[in-house]
Amino acid sequence: MNLGRFVKTALCVFSLLAVSKDLSAQEVQPGTLTNGSVTNNIITGVPFLLITPDARSGSMGDVGVAVQPDGNAMAINPSKLAFLDKKYGFAISYSPWLKSLVPDVNLTYVSGFYKPNEKTTIGGSLRYFNLGEIQLTDVNQQDLGIYTPSELAADITYARQLDATFSLGTSLRYIYSNLTSGQFSAGQQVSPGRAVAVDVSAFFKKPTIFLGTDAIVSAGLNISNIGTKLSYSDKGNSYFLPTNLKIGGASTFLIDDYNQFTFALDFNKLLVPTQPIYDANGKIIAGEDPDRSVPAGIFGSFNDAPGGFKEEIREINIAAGMEYWYNQQFALRTGYFYESPTKGNRRYFTLGAGLKYNVFNIDIAYLVANVQKSPLANTLRFSMLFNFGAAGNQP
Repeated sequence: MNLGRFVKTALCVFSLLAVSKDLSAQEVQPGTLTNGSVTNNIITGVPFLLITPDARSGSMGDVGVAVQPDGNAMAINPSKLAFLDKKYGFAISYSPWLKSLVPDVNLTYVSGFYKPNEKTTIGGSLRYFNLGEIQLTDVNQQDLGIYTPSELAADITYARQLDATFSLGTSLRYIYSNLTSGQFSAGQQVSPGRAVAVDVSAFFKKPTIFLGTDAIVSAGLNISNIGTKLSYSDKGNSYFLPTNLKIGGASTFLIDDYNQFTFALDFNKLLVPTQPIYDANGKIIAGEDPDRSVPAGIFGSFNDAPGGFKEEIREINIAAGMEYWYNQQFALRTGYFYESPTKGNRRYFTLGAGLKYNVFNIDIAYLVANVQKSPLANTLRFSMLFNFGAAGNQP
């Protein structure tokens, strides 16, 4: 079996095990998740929602909750849309995903926005994740044929400025995950998983003098994927969506009319239960019972790790990024993303560039990592943005 087929089999087996009623809470199957991390003791459904789709953020280490907005803002902080200075626009992003391991897994993201007035922005987006052709097997390793699994999320977004420095935003999301094409697993028929979720976000920006230089300081917060649990069968387990808290800050230094630097830092934490430690009889000996409601899972995620406070800290991912613009026409970007080795082990540098001409922007991102250690090594992301009109008197 070649490496690509092995990886696809691992992805598929993990998905089928996840939909089986026989998967107990203490079992965490080895393999690579669709967001690029290895499995760990935080289990969610549809991890593709944690992928940053646009190339600008992707080239800055996946930061973006507080950087200055563009047409792809709703993917990382919907409230930033309220500060766009164009009347309407649309964008498309594409990434061959896990390309170092498999040839036909990819993520496509399409979004658009419209400003009916100076302070209000509405938007919509579609995120489509194609897992390519996979040899399906059940928990007994029986051949279930060839299938092309896919997942998607469709969003409607609303954002509004409350004043010249602050905005709020929300997105309503429909999630559809079709992994098995109606196959049977563990003696029961498996159906596509469906869920509904919302994002709640805020954004602050203020022109000021920082470190003796004209600057725009900003801060952002987004709690994404707050929603119903997802299940693939009537009698199977239900799984939390990857509810995620993203908070960060950024500072854009306006050096002169031609040169502009942005430095940004984001922190991420999944707001879902950490799996506890069980004894041989299935009794919890450390941690908390993960079988709880969505609100209890969110609030309990800050203190339920079996390893206590030290493990809770390891569940926080850190992203840092830098962007340089020359004459608002050409950009260079770089960044770094860190995830604890015990919580997924995504650690990589990113590079990228952007070009702006008239109403058109194009961005490209490249992920730098060791091929032997990271399934995300050599990942490319591409984005094209089109912006039209003027939105009025923007600060």
